[in-house]
Amino acid sequence: MTLSPQRDPMGQAVLDYLQNGQAEAIAVHSTIFDDDEIPVSHLFRTPAEMPPLERAALGYARGRVLDVGAGAGCHALALQTQGLEVVSIDVSPGCVEAMRQRGLRQVHLADFFTDEFGKDYDTIFMLMNGLGICGGLNELPAFFAHLDQLLAPGGSVITDACDLSYIYEDENGFLDLTGVEGYYGEVDYRMSYKTVQGDPFNWLYIDRETLVAAAARHGYSVEVLREDVDSTAYLARITKS
Repeated sequence: MTLSPQRDPMGQAVLDYLQNGQAEAIAVHSTIFDDDEIPVSHLFRTPAEMPPLERAALGYARGRVLDVGAGAGCHALALQTQGLEVVSIDVSPGCVEAMRQRGLRQVHLADFFTDEFGKDYDTIFMLMNGLGICGGLNELPAFFAHLDQLLAPGGSVITDACDLSYIYEDENGFLDLTGVEGYYGEVDYRMSYKTVQGDPFNWLYIDRETLVAAAARHGYSVEVLREDVDSTAYLARITKS
């Protein structure tokens, strides 16, 4: 479901930054974690400012690319500069407007699961823990079914993800999920910016073993392309088996 401008904190922050060159940080709230902030400048980073996994991901894109949850368009702009045809989608009307102002040629206000934005993509780009849009493990069947409709023959998904198991390790390094309901990588969030309050949403952080197993059940394979040396983040390619 796409957002209304009145419930679009990230979009408002991005537009403020685009107009003024600065903006207050986006506040991120969760019942699981302490409150956090997203510096809006981070959403406008250049390839040189991206972490290693993201820079590596840019090199794996080929052909016609769909950038899902494109935000302010930092990845899409880099790919467009590389000469690729890029279609960018986001549920935020503010982000969509910002991407258009920044010169991206094909931008749609669209929900990945419900809206139309073309098909036959050679690469689907889902960075910044892009699989999070699934919200929970129960949405993975719908995700893979949608890939069947969107990917061109031989196409793939390039995504990064993070395993949150380290949060639940005890002092001996063993996983302690006492009191955790459901899958430990399912997190609830809400964002706010100035007076703009976003609606609550669920976000999925999926470990590689769970992703590999889920993909296999739906006829897909997962190849881990890179691992972050300083965290549990990894870069993966998902293709039809």
